[in-house]
Amino acid sequence: MHDHLDKEQAVSIPLDSTYRAAAIAALDDNEIDVLVIGGGVTGAGAALDAASRGLSVTLVEARDFAAGTSSRSSKLIHGGLRYLEQLDFALVREALKERGLLLNTLAPHLVRPVPFLFPLQHRVWERAYIGAGVALYDTLGGARAVPMHKHLTRSGALELAPALRDDAMTGAIRYYDAQVDDARHTMMIARTAADHGATVLTRTKVTGLVRDGERVIGAQVVDLETGIPHTIRARSVISATGVWTDDMIKLTGVDFPFHVQMSKGVHILVPRDRLDLHTGLIMRTEKSVLFVIPWAEHWIIGTTDTAWSLDKNHPTATAADVRYILDHVNALLREPLTRADIVGTYAGLRPLMTGATKETAKLSREHAVAEPVPGLFVIAGGKYTTYRVMAADVVDAVANRLGGDIPASATAQLPIVGADGYREMRAETNELAATAGLPADVVEHLLGRYGALATDIFDLVAIDPTLRKPLPGAPDYLAAEIVYAVTNEGALHLDDLLTRRTRISIEVPDRGLAAAPEVARLIAPLLGWDDETADAEINRYYDRVHAELAANEAGDDEAANSARLVAVR
Repeated sequence: MHDHLDKEQAVSIPLDSTYRAAAIAALDDNEIDVLVIGGGVTGAGAALDAASRGLSVTLVEARDFAAGTSSRSSKLIHGGLRYLEQLDFALVREALKERGLLLNTLAPHLVRPVPFLFPLQHRVWERAYIGAGVALYDTLGGARAVPMHKHLTRSGALELAPALRDDAMTGAIRYYDAQVDDARHTMMIARTAADHGATVLTRTKVTGLVRDGERVIGAQVVDLETGIPHTIRARSVISATGVWTDDMIKLTGVDFPFHVQMSKGVHILVPRDRLDLHTGLIMRTEKSVLFVIPWAEHWIIGTTDTAWSLDKNHPTATAADVRYILDHVNALLREPLTRADIVGTYAGLRPLMTGATKETAKLSREHAVAEPVPGLFVIAGGKYTTYRVMAADVVDAVANRLGGDIPASATAQLPIVGADGYREMRAETNELAATAGLPADVVEHLLGRYGALATDIFDLVAIDPTLRKPLPGAPDYLAAEIVYAVTNEGALHLDDLLTRRTRISIEVPDRGLAAAPEVARLIAPLLGWDDETADAEINRYYDRVHAELAANEAGDDEAANSARLVAVR
């Protein structure tokens, strides 16, 4: 390592087994200021917001960071062009402001601009109508974060998108939004919260609320790794549980002023070389919009929007969902995609807020904060892009209740771990590659996943050169990344590694079956697994993959849900 890079090396608290053991052991000790329930993007954001204001914070998550909705989004940081049609200017403006903050200040290492082509099908009125909307979209966000939109003729559009049929459009508009690996971003927010003094724990499930009369003064939790129960006493409790919000309503026994309704969104992945496109696509559907989004060596295509009332932990894509996506994207393509082109699928549940009464129900992407019982604060609704605003709003409500001299939210100026020093390292990619003994494209991949913390990976491969090897069956990832996920990023199970710390489960055709044994071998000594435990983890992962593939063949949600629940975890 060059000396000047050594001095700038980013440092962050490692979320390893030692950290977890100490954090679990301390749970019953003292009363804290804020207990956050839920390790999705809003919960992680709330933990960071509260900790950065100087409050003592513990975050508990029943599964893994981002295991629910926050790992299954369209992976876009966007204003929501379609909300302009609904005249929801405030939501779009807020989201675009957050997009600018994420791109420029908070997470330039994890969020990057991406171009989209909007094909036009009608000659005059549509260009004027959509063009006016996109122009507004460009200006609502304030300071320039991405390039301005551009009107294209049909031939200009086909140069950018040769895969489209000549008769699929009369012309197009190109505009920019941004994208993120949602699961990694959520985990990095949790790590940033830990760096600011928060305790962050996964596989720690809330089983009940602790009450003093009406008031909520904490929660009972169980460490799912050991089965040992603990009691956390807290001056305030935040529920950031997304689609599980109504489960929290049951725990309180009090009706909330709002409920959450689930809407399922499905995406498919196809190889990058299968579509000759130099830009993403956005197209209208009868219900909403469909995106084709560049994603490393793949395209993500989605999404659907259907009501879901079955298992919240394991929503699945059915054959009908996949057919819907293929039918809509194929309407524009010269060479239609088929099921055989699909490398991966995933399904997520949107937590849409509804009024407590059916008559006043208005499904909304906007969020709300309530204190349905004293001491318990609930945040619900919203969209991934506005997580920071949601977090600040709920912590503001907590601060009002706690009283005292609690400062205002500072997270608009608080970079996510790995952001500081990232741009300088990016400018020195070739030099870093030479020093670390890694190909430049690998260093670029690492910088886009870890930012300035990529130096941690360089250190690992310097100590153990075998860790520079790509994983079998998943050559886009190094063995070192697997080790790092367990020693620094809080991963505890194969599923955490193959589905969220990496995206192997959706990026390779075998869904990670070939990589799983090697991943288990790498992490077994770090997590204290014996051969029996490692085999059980591999078998559980295999069962999950086969159950998901069976669900993908099912004709409807009920059949898919039954097929997926054969392998519950």
